[in-house]
Amino acid sequence: MTSKERLYAVLHGQPYDRPALTPIFMAWAAHHVGHSYRDYYLNGEVLVKAQSAVVREFDLDQISAISDPWREASDLGMQFDYPEQGVGKPLDYLIKSPSDIQNLKSIKIEDSHRMLQRVQSVRAMAAALGATHSVLGWVEGPFAEYTDLRGVENAIIDLLDSPEWFEAAGRILLQNAIDFATAQIRAGADMIGIGDAAASLIGPELYERHALPLERQLIDAIHKAGGHVKLHICGNINAILPLMSQTGADVIDIDWMVPLDEARPRVGSDVVLCGNVNPAGVLLHGTPEQVTQAARECLKKGGSRFILMPGCEVPQGTPIENLRAFCSAVI
Repeated sequence: MTSKERLYAVLHGQPYDRPALTPIFMAWAAHHVGHSYRDYYLNGEVLVKAQSAVVREFDLDQISAISDPWREASDLGMQFDYPEQGVGKPLDYLIKSPSDIQNLKSIKIEDSHRMLQRVQSVRAMAAALGATHSVLGWVEGPFAEYTDLRGVENAIIDLLDSPEWFEAAGRILLQNAIDFATAQIRAGADMIGIGDAAASLIGPELYERHALPLERQLIDAIHKAGGHVKLHICGNINAILPLMSQTGADVIDIDWMVPLDEARPRVGSDVVLCGNVNPAGVLLHGTPEQVTQAARECLKKGGSRFILMPGCEVPQGTPIENLRAFCSAVI
């Protein structure tokens, strides 16, 4: 089987030769090819180079355009400091008053900078590996994007005290996300990852009322555009996991603090789960033997409709021996 055939056999409940493998590589991949993390997310050629290298090094089944959370925010006008080895830091938030929401714009992808760069990286990945590997595009989820523009604490307070702020901004952010995802699908992505990590902080009531409807609309639009969807809400999602299964996502990422054997009955049999070895506690700091054991336990608990990856990003400094042990667990 090709890697793409293997991944989609898992998604469609069909037989496959070995479990699919899709770790999230970002800073680690950049360092692996001799670049800084800043190079990776600001230079589309470095991103493609780094992703291609780890796909080949570890026999991964998917190449990914994931990089950092600031592409959409940057093209909306936010300014950032970009440290060499860290994620960008906002110089100021874009939304500080209702008038700022009125100034939010619909982004034309062809006229954007950082969003267009990701589309171009997806196109290069698809040209190089799309025939044999899944190509994963990426967008920020609507609530995550709102927190990017507003700040996490302010955004959560808004849901409680001024939900109309999020509702007004959310309509624009949703359409921008749909357009961004669609552009990546047209460039060759067969799957789109939606990062909505901030949604893990708001609890089931607020999630169901505010985040879930927009996630569902985004996922429906991606499906209509011909793509599959991977929903990534890292952190402790135990309280919202049953609601996440209502979004229509094809794959739900499960972080390490969610017991896999409890997750499956809570989401049903139609959703593919992906996870969930502890990235720091095991992958970074464990021995190769401990890593292999943890990965095999995940495979056992995850069942047939399961994709192996760490609970979140592969940490910087993870020993390559540990990564080889992790990836060899699927053989």
